[in-house]
Amino acid sequence: MYCGSCMRDNALAAELKRQGHDVVLMPVYTPTLTDEENVSDGRVFFGGIAVYLQQKSAFFRYTPAFLDRMLFDNNWALRKASQKSVGVSPQFLGEMTVDMLRGERGPIAKEFRKLSAWLKSEPAFDIISLPFTLLIAMAEPLRRVAPKAKIVCSLQGEDLFLEGLPEPYKSESKRLIREAIPHVDRFLAVSRYYANFMSVYLGIPPEKTRIVPLGISFDDCDATPKPTRDIVKIGFFARMDPAKGFHHLCEAYRLLRQKPGLPPLRLEAAGYMLPEHQSYFEKEKAALDAAGLGAEFTYHGALPREEKMKFLRDIDLLCVPTEYVEPKGLFVLEALANGTPVILPAHGAFPEILNRTGGGILVEPKDAHALAETLENMICDPERRATLAEQGAEGVRQFYSAGSMAAAQLAAFA
Repeated sequence: MYCGSCMRDNALAAELKRQGHDVVLMPVYTPTLTDEENVSDGRVFFGGIAVYLQQKSAFFRYTPAFLDRMLFDNNWALRKASQKSVGVSPQFLGEMTVDMLRGERGPIAKEFRKLSAWLKSEPAFDIISLPFTLLIAMAEPLRRVAPKAKIVCSLQGEDLFLEGLPEPYKSESKRLIREAIPHVDRFLAVSRYYANFMSVYLGIPPEKTRIVPLGISFDDCDATPKPTRDIVKIGFFARMDPAKGFHHLCEAYRLLRQKPGLPPLRLEAAGYMLPEHQSYFEKEKAALDAAGLGAEFTYHGALPREEKMKFLRDIDLLCVPTEYVEPKGLFVLEALANGTPVILPAHGAFPEILNRTGGGILVEPKDAHALAETLENMICDPERRATLAEQGAEGVRQFYSAGSMAAAQLAAFA
C-alpha cells in the first residue's frame, strides 16, 4: 500500500541527498512503495517472511544468514509475498509488535544481529534515524555497534496502530517503548500537536523532542486557478478507513443534498482500501444509493502520482473529516499545492497547517450538520474558494516544502 510515513521519509531522504548529504534509506519488513522516485536501498532488513517464520517456529531462529537471504530476504520473495492485500488479525499483530519491541530478548533476535553486522561493515554514520517508536528496540543494539552516532526517532502517527491492538499487547507495547526511550537522543515530531500528545501518551520528555514539519516536492503540482463550471466537485482523498472519516462526509453530503438552491454536485473519492474495510465502504455507498445519490458518487481507488495530482486539481474542495486526530496530513499539503482549498476537523495537526497556510476552513469534528453547513457556504461562494486556494498554494510553498522539511531535520540533527 501507499504509506504516508514511507512517502514522507523517502521525500526527506531524496531532498537530503539532493543537498549533498550522504544518506542511506533502509526498508524494513518489505520494500517500500512510493509515488515518487524511490531512493531506498535495495536490501530489506527484518524481512517480513523471515520475521513471521521466526516468530512461529524456533527452527528458523537458527538458520544461517546466507540461507535467509537466498530464500526469504531477497526482494523477489518479499515483493511476491506482498503483491496482494491481506487482512491481518489484531491478535497476530499484537504478538508480532511485542516480539519486535522485545528486541534482542525476543524470538527475532537473529534479525537484530543481522542489522548490527551490516552496520559494522559500513562507514561510520553520524546519525541513525528510526522512522517511528514501533522500531525503537533497535536503538540500544545500534548504539552499542555505533557508539559515536546520535540516534533519533520520528513520531508520525504510530498511536493509531497501538490503539488498535488488543490487550494485553497494547499495554505491553507501550511499556516496552517507554523502557527504550533513554536509548534515543532526540525525538522528531511531524507537528507540534503530536509532540505534545506523545509526551503524555508515551512519557517522552518534552526537552528531548524537536518539531520537523512535513514537506513535499512541488515538481508536478499545479495551482493554476480552476476554470468556472456549473458542477461543484467535493473530494475525499485518504485511505478508505473509518479513521479517515469517510462516513462523516457521506452523512454530510446526504444532508447537503436536502438543501434547496444548490448547484449540481459530485462526490469524488480516492485512496487505498484494505480488504477488511471493503464492507465499511459498501455500507456507505449503499446509504448514498438509498438516498438516490449513487449517480453523483465515484470511487477512483488507489491512484499513482500523476493521476493523484490530476484528481486533486480536478476537485473544487477537499474534505477529509477524520475520526483519528491526525498528526500529519500529507494529503492536505498536496491538495493545497494543487490549488484546492480544504475543509478539515479542528483537531490534530490541521489547525497548525491552516494557520500557517490559510488554505481552508476548520469545522467541529464528528459533526455532520456543521460539516454540511460549511460545505454549503463554500459551494455557494466561489470567490472565497478562489481566495483560499490562492492563499493555500502560496502558504504551502512557503512553509511545507521538502527543502523546509530537510532544513528542520538538519537543525534537529545539529
